[in-house]
Amino acid sequence: MPSPHITRLTLTNFRNYAALAVDLRPGAVVLTGDNGAGKTNLLEAVSLLAPGRGLRRAAYSEVAREGGDGGFALHARLDGPGGEAEIGTGTSGNDTPGEGGRKVRINGATARSAEAMLEWLRVVWLTPSMDSLFTGPAGDRRRFLDRLVLAIDAGHGQRALDYEKAMRGRNRLLAEGSRDGAWFEAIETQMAETGTAIAAARAEMVRLLAAMIERLPGDGPFPQADIGLAGELEAAVATMPAVEAEERFRRALAEGRERDRAAGRTLEGPHRADLTVRHRPKAMAAEYCSTGEQKALLVGIVLSHARLTGEMAGMAPILLLDEIAAHLDAGRRAALFSILEELGGQTFMTGTDAALFSSLKGRAQFLTVDHGTVTATEGF
Repeated sequence: MPSPHITRLTLTNFRNYAALAVDLRPGAVVLTGDNGAGKTNLLEAVSLLAPGRGLRRAAYSEVAREGGDGGFALHARLDGPGGEAEIGTGTSGNDTPGEGGRKVRINGATARSAEAMLEWLRVVWLTPSMDSLFTGPAGDRRRFLDRLVLAIDAGHGQRALDYEKAMRGRNRLLAEGSRDGAWFEAIETQMAETGTAIAAARAEMVRLLAAMIERLPGDGPFPQADIGLAGELEAAVATMPAVEAEERFRRALAEGRERDRAAGRTLEGPHRADLTVRHRPKAMAAEYCSTGEQKALLVGIVLSHARLTGEMAGMAPILLLDEIAAHLDAGRRAALFSILEELGGQTFMTGTDAALFSSLKGRAQFLTVDHGTVTATEGF
């Protein structure tokens, strides 16, 4: 499988890095260092080579280094099946608030949107903050699912933005007590169109990912998960043509105006959906599993999605696995490293103890991160 990889990463005024340039190799890249040294910051920089706000979902003002000019820049040189490419992104300290966020340049030319980066690479991540995914609010699971969709469907992000914008407009009309039927109809028609497309894309992702999860060994270290979607619109797109589901959603919005006006918000739509996950071997909902079992389930889902992304997008994704080894026993670590090699993409892993990655000696690039500097790890 073709595997685009970053050969050089350059940061300017990014988090705790005033200036950094590091050469990188394909395959596994292990970043070790003390807590707070800046390991996750490097992963966050790589995650910004994808649409969105990165693995921390931070405001760009938070990403810019304290004491800098208020902006940040990152640049990546890529090598892949299409040859070399240069991607740069960042913000200017002179930007007016609300001007539209970061800018993206690809091979020296300004990109129309961040989605253009998906032509060159896909980025998938797993962080400690995701450990509460199954027990936390449904919004976290929706964002997780939408990130999985976006890695394969470049138009999904824009559909989500269009839906959110239309819904904010409808909620504003509700709050103002408007009875302007024409305005409501126009907005609800747009919400029905984009919302149904969002629900259909999520449903397709769940279908494809479920098939990929079937490839995990039934008795393997990362258990198979049964995944599904909960929501009225999601149920509709699964049982009827999209055009019928769209019209049904539009009617539901129109008929629910008074109810939504009383609630002060739109109560039906893809913004209310949930991703359901069950631990198949134990026949148990994921939220009731132990912390270790939940972690193993999540790793299995992310690895299955990485494999799916490679097959659907035609390129192995770049994987970002933050503090991954500390949460796995020796057997699961060995299984993880084996699967990562099989996937064939570039993988960044962080940890405080290089010994947890000792089995990768000679097969991975080891780097030590120390508060704004990155150097080759001695002995590896």
